[in-house]
Amino acid sequence: MEVSQSLLPLKDRVAIVTGGSRGIGHAIVNHLQSLGARVAINYASNSTQADLLASELNASCTTDHHPQAVAIKADVSDPEQVKLLFDKTEQEFGSKIHILVNCAGIMDQKYPTLANTAVEDWDMTFNINTKGSFLCCREAARRLTRDGRGRIITISTSLVGSLLPGYAAYVASKAAIESMTKILAKELKGTKITANCVAPGPVATELFFAGKTEETIQRFVDGCPLGRLGEPKDIAGIVGFLASDAGEWTNGQVIRVNGGVVV
Repeated sequence: MEVSQSLLPLKDRVAIVTGGSRGIGHAIVNHLQSLGARVAINYASNSTQADLLASELNASCTTDHHPQAVAIKADVSDPEQVKLLFDKTEQEFGSKIHILVNCAGIMDQKYPTLANTAVEDWDMTFNINTKGSFLCCREAARRLTRDGRGRIITISTSLVGSLLPGYAAYVASKAAIESMTKILAKELKGTKITANCVAPGPVATELFFAGKTEETIQRFVDGCPLGRLGEPKDIAGIVGFLASDAGEWTNGQVIRVNGGVVV
């Protein structure tokens, strides 16, 4: 059955999703494409998953012979590579970019206390999470369409609200993103571009499970009023809303999406 264009609120819009080949980013790519967007899937090193996802999305679209997805390698902590990411996206789709979802991020899987955090690990966390978000947001602020469809969506964490021990570098890097996004929304006055931040709670991804014991994972489940971990699709839905026309009036907000773990 053909999908009516009225059910494709992002039809003909172009999105970049950093960290789009795995976990939450993968789900966001799938969801945005299902809403009609053409998506650049950014990855840092391993092309296999990004190329496979792009191939699957392109094969699933039988009514449009233009590419629906492309995989583009870029280190988001490198300003030149971020610029090239935007350049290649515009070239591949022959269009200005409408949506940026900055999902690339890392976390120290040793979960050290602040006293035991190595300077190198702290720097790497901020380099990818905070500097990467800054560089992508800066490029988006300069280049996104100004026709009322421009959307910048950053990804933080609900840990900024719960402040659990063992996450000092990660939470600090994400708290900076939340503040930056709020200021960016104000600075974009007059451009018709919105900027919001989505802050997931515990989500069943490779990043979440890494380094955790079964007991630790169960504590996160028990701490949720809904009695489960989040799924990537739980996060993708709110990102899709913010990217659409319906999300225009939501601007400069940090939206906690965590099943009630942090309220």
